[in-house]
Amino acid sequence: MPVDRATRRAWLVWSTAVVVYVAALFHRTSLGVAGLEAADRFAVGPAALGTFTVLQIGLYAVMQVPTGLLVDRFGPRRVLTAAALLMGVGQLLFALATSYPVGLAARAVLGVGDAMTWVSVLRLAAAHFPPRRFTVVMSLSAALGGAGNLLATLPLTLLLQSAGWTVAFLVAGAATAGYALVVAWRVREAPDGVPPPPPESVPLRTVAKRVSAAWREPSTRLGFWVHFTCMSTPALLGLLWGFPYLVEAQGMSRPEASAVLSLLVVVGIVAGPVSGAVMARRPEWRMPIVGCYLAAALVCWAVLLGWPGGVLPPGVLYAVFGVLAVGGPASGVAFALVRDYNPLHRVSTATGVANVGGFAAITFYALAVGVVLDLARGADAPQAYRIAFLAVVAVLVAGVWRTVVWWRRARAAVFAAERRGERVPVQLRRRRWDVLADA
Repeated sequence: MPVDRATRRAWLVWSTAVVVYVAALFHRTSLGVAGLEAADRFAVGPAALGTFTVLQIGLYAVMQVPTGLLVDRFGPRRVLTAAALLMGVGQLLFALATSYPVGLAARAVLGVGDAMTWVSVLRLAAAHFPPRRFTVVMSLSAALGGAGNLLATLPLTLLLQSAGWTVAFLVAGAATAGYALVVAWRVREAPDGVPPPPPESVPLRTVAKRVSAAWREPSTRLGFWVHFTCMSTPALLGLLWGFPYLVEAQGMSRPEASAVLSLLVVVGIVAGPVSGAVMARRPEWRMPIVGCYLAAALVCWAVLLGWPGGVLPPGVLYAVFGVLAVGGPASGVAFALVRDYNPLHRVSTATGVANVGGFAAITFYALAVGVVLDLARGADAPQAYRIAFLAVVAVLVAGVWRTVVWWRRARAAVFAAERRGERVPVQLRRRRWDVLADA
């Protein structure tokens, strides 16, 4: 639904909606600093603790395509309202849970509510802002979502220490559930004077065809792998295992560990709008930015795993976590690719498909690290985490390989479209290695 310019009403609708995304990031990452308390409260080991994140993020991944269909059918305002209610109820239940099964149920409810936020915010941005502003608004949304992550690090750590588990999560849940009323009141599906799109009820057979068509598009597949590789590493550290790693393996105090994790958020908040503006002005730089980040990320993992003795100086940890934090903004390239190369009626579905990539990786990482830590209980903490993180690096290397493969194939598809006389969203310069991609 194209508009000519961004109005004050557009910014009001977007700001109201993005608060729900901020809350989603807060709830999603809250277990990252409460993991040690959760292990004590529910009397579980690393593998069972990792199951909390596996369940929540796994449901998030599974819900991406259904969320796109829900947005098509009921509109982003209703879906965002339901998301706020579900997250609030899930966190209230988590605050009162004293048994492991109830805690799992609470995180499942949170995961379903969380899954409904991002696609809804992107749909509202596409409806209320002109196309040239979409990348900037998307990057700004992701950066502000980092504020929720920031609230889940040092402030939540201090609140947990002072007020305790129940009070901290009760306050968070009640505030989120109450905000659903604000969303229902202030969010609108379309700009003033523009009729909202009619509700779309898609038959199951059509859903399968739409998902298949989105997956066959090379740029959608590329977006999947970009999200898989870029988003998963900082999310793994922020969602669950970064805090225990810093406390148990690196010997940091809890406030010090929270400060290091806060760097994941601060860098994302700063780098997000900057990278969004750069990619909006020079879209041909999008994949080179991703390539530079992935090379730097592999170097950072080599430092974490190869440092003699396994205990790194604080300055090195700050530098490594700061570099890895850029993966969040870089993962936004996935959604720009989806928007550019899919027809409008398929954008929500393709966005969901690409969004599955990062969360599928996190689901595997969270479970694998927990299982390996359980098996390596006899080893000292630095060595145990080093062994556990080897699984992460192995999957990351495989994801980088697939990203390179689909980068070349997506470029070949663009050049083939140009030869057919079709208009392409981004003009690419043919390189020597593109000849092989056409073969």
